[in-house]
Amino acid sequence: MSKPTEIDKAWEQLFDQYKILTHVANDGMFRITSKQINVLRQARLMAKFDQSAQLPTIFLENGLSILPVTKGNYLIGPFKTHEKIDYSPLKPTSVAVPPLETIDSKNLYSESAVLFFAYNSGIIKDIMNTDRVRMTVSGRMGSGDFSFSIQNTDNPQSSAKIDVKNSQIEIDAGFESPEAFMVCEAKNQASEELLIRQLYYPYRLWCNKISKPVIPMFLAFSNDIFHAFTYKFMDIQDYNSLTLENYRQYTFAEENVALQDIIDLWSSIVIIDEPSITFPQADSFPRVLDLLSVLHEAELNRSEVTMKYEFDPRQTTYYVSACKYLGLVEHFFTGTNGQKYRLTKEARTIMSLPYKKKHLALVKKILERPVFHKAFRIFVNSKKLPDKNEIYQIMASSNLSIGRETLGRRWVCKSLVGVLPAQFSLV
Repeated sequence: MSKPTEIDKAWEQLFDQYKILTHVANDGMFRITSKQINVLRQARLMAKFDQSAQLPTIFLENGLSILPVTKGNYLIGPFKTHEKIDYSPLKPTSVAVPPLETIDSKNLYSESAVLFFAYNSGIIKDIMNTDRVRMTVSGRMGSGDFSFSIQNTDNPQSSAKIDVKNSQIEIDAGFESPEAFMVCEAKNQASEELLIRQLYYPYRLWCNKISKPVIPMFLAFSNDIFHAFTYKFMDIQDYNSLTLENYRQYTFAEENVALQDIIDLWSSIVIIDEPSITFPQADSFPRVLDLLSVLHEAELNRSEVTMKYEFDPRQTTYYVSACKYLGLVEHFFTGTNGQKYRLTKEARTIMSLPYKKKHLALVKKILERPVFHKAFRIFVNSKKLPDKNEIYQIMASSNLSIGRETLGRRWVCKSLVGVLPAQFSLV
């Protein structure tokens, strides 16, 4: 079990102080104010969880979530607040890099940079199916007043009624055409879930303000791919009626990474020794790339990585360790703020390269490790992916700093067999 975070401890104290579980059991929900939360920690950090896995332990154990309902009030209850996101395999549509000096396709490591590129490259126009699009809205604003029903996590057939009165919301971007207005939530990573509120509250605000149809859109940028999800609320008063209307992928890569590029790179690599750190157990290499993107923006401590990258605390350890294993992330001590993580000098150089050079450099960082180099040899010689048993034998004979009973669960099984083929077109 993960070590309790400071947010976990603070919520445990609040639940005990205000008998929150008793109130939820009796009344279906509990109202708590930002002033009550602020006594222990800032409410803005204590009440926003973009991924359900980030919810405090006491919430997860009791099937609870939290929603803002005014500028200083929140409701805690058994609310189904999140929706899973499915990144189905698609062939991305190619777009041209805008011929603008202030748009840098090698530096799309912030959500604002992602949005400006999407707007100026024609991605937004393609999604809205018109050239007559303008970016018109962004930033914080009041939600207005509205009511809605939300599904109960324990009983999908049951719901609660929520009244919102001018809660504070933030819209990453709003795009208007003659036919529609699209509200956009953007992430510079492939989030596993969508906090529906981030689309629903802006959707309700603008449905009340304008006559045009309002289109909710989630835009994720990961591994140099734009993932655009457009949705529809089938019932305007039902928070959980969110339905996916369309999913598109876009890329600006001028050169794709081909199988022969990987084989040529592999055959020229000088193998290095395994580092003297625990072999990683992160199971998604695209998420490793997303973490590198997050750290490209700023140096972060462990809790900041957990919050910014939408991990649960245990995943933070897994993915930071994976990046350290590859020599791409290092930790340092800041004195008053304790330990922080940052990109190594080599990683910063790699992350600033054009698409093909960047991905080949990252593949090299993997394949120069003995375990991965040996596993890839099986693919080159047999023209088929090594199975889990073959990888287990490689790992068992490689003097890794892990026990034999955990070998089959470790990173190489999913990273080489599952991720590299998908990411770099090996099959």
